Amino acid sequence: MEAIILAGGFGTRLRQVVPDLPKPMAPVAGRPFLDILLTSLSRKGFQRVVLSLGYMADKIVSHFGPQFTGMELVYEIEQTPLGTGGAVRQSIRRCYTDHVFVFNGDTFLDLEVADVEAHWQAHCKPIIVAREVPDSGRYGRLEKSDGRVIGFSEKGVHGPGLINAGCYVLPTKILDGFALGQPFSLEADFLAKTVQFQQFDLFVTSGHFIDIGVPEDYARAQTELLGVF
Repeated sequence: MEAIILAGGFGTRLRQVVPDLPKPMAPVAGRPFLDILLTSLSRKGFQRVVLSLGYMADKIVSHFGPQFTGMELVYEIEQTPLGTGGAVRQSIRRCYTDHVFVFNGDTFLDLEVADVEAHWQAHCKPIIVAREVPDSGRYGRLEKSDGRVIGFSEKGVHGPGLINAGCYVLPTKILDGFALGQPFSLEADFLAKTVQFQQFDLFVTSGHFIDIGVPEDYARAQTELLGVF
């Protein structure tokens, strides 16, 4: 299995507490956050990870090098910001298999990878991973029907709901319609439009989920992820 980790953002909201590091290298429970993510993927059976980098990419490359606990690490470094969609489009051409898992570099998700992979093998349809949360206001909700994602709601709708967990399984040809180097949002410019006419299966994870992108959740991660591996 192969994965792409999107780790190229500026981490603006976290800059006040981690001013001198790219967000994926922010120390969490005594380790770089990306170390925790890669350890999780290694234990779940991934053999190859493409790291999509931008801001302070050199700090990540010099720390991890070409492999991590037996997984091959490949670096795709953007010269100008490409957004989540442009970053995936650039990185996906480095993949060898017919599908790839996509993860956010600022989110820990203890995904049931074997179950998701089995779903892909059975149906070969793109998958959006969702998570039930007590308050969806910060994230925006997913709209679903018959095991499929059919739409995305805007942020600000409070109360329990299913949110986009920032994880996908995509066929490696799915973004071929976008030019290389073209900035776009995977969520707003591609997924929100494409789910209206193309099947995207829904997988609801019950795994531990925490996004370190804001200082409050970054502080919470220090204890929640302590000793996780």
